[in-house]
Amino acid sequence: MTTFENVTKVYKTKQGRRVVLDDVSVTFPAGRNIGILGRNGAGKSTLTRLLAGNELPDSGRIRRSGSISFPIGFGMGFVPYLNARQNVAMVARLLDSDPEEVIDFVRDFAELGDYFNMPLSTYSSGMRARLTFATAFGIDFDTYLIDELIEVGDLRFREKCARAFTVRMNYSNFYVISHNQATIRRYCDMGAVLKNGKITLFDELEDAIRFHMADDR
Repeated sequence: MTTFENVTKVYKTKQGRRVVLDDVSVTFPAGRNIGILGRNGAGKSTLTRLLAGNELPDSGRIRRSGSISFPIGFGMGFVPYLNARQNVAMVARLLDSDPEEVIDFVRDFAELGDYFNMPLSTYSSGMRARLTFATAFGIDFDTYLIDELIEVGDLRFREKCARAFTVRMNYSNFYVISHNQATIRRYCDMGAVLKNGKITLFDELEDAIRFHMADDR
């Protein structure tokens, strides 16, 4: 469960103040997989960082019960001059997991071959995504935070990721931020829409999708 208590987040831009969250109080309930929707520029990336704890609100408080993953997507902050083994070991230690166990899992799951021992600066974006997903799957979280990306690599690897998600859905929850409604529908059973600095929760996912789509017209 994640609770926002009177959370405000504002950025200063050349065009003036941009309000991402305006005194938001909302609870993302435990035991639900939540699809987070919002138009381009609504602030979904900022919300992702706030949910993960990578960024702090300007005011208010965010309470989390249980562990939440780093945002899983292209944007994870691996160190580019380190290789995959070194990056995974660093993440595992930061999250109090056994580095060698996580390394073994990631090496097998990511299927990077010799690149596993090469600097990440030599990786394509798809290879980085594989490494990010594999690292997340190698560590057990109460909630997985998916940032825009689930369809990674070829069909076989995507099916491998889908099976890993299915297994984890038995004991973990998901927050999924994606423009792909098929992805949202596949993994989520309720929705949240970020609009005009507010978050509106919907117990029924299709109600959230309709509200979001009406905003786009």
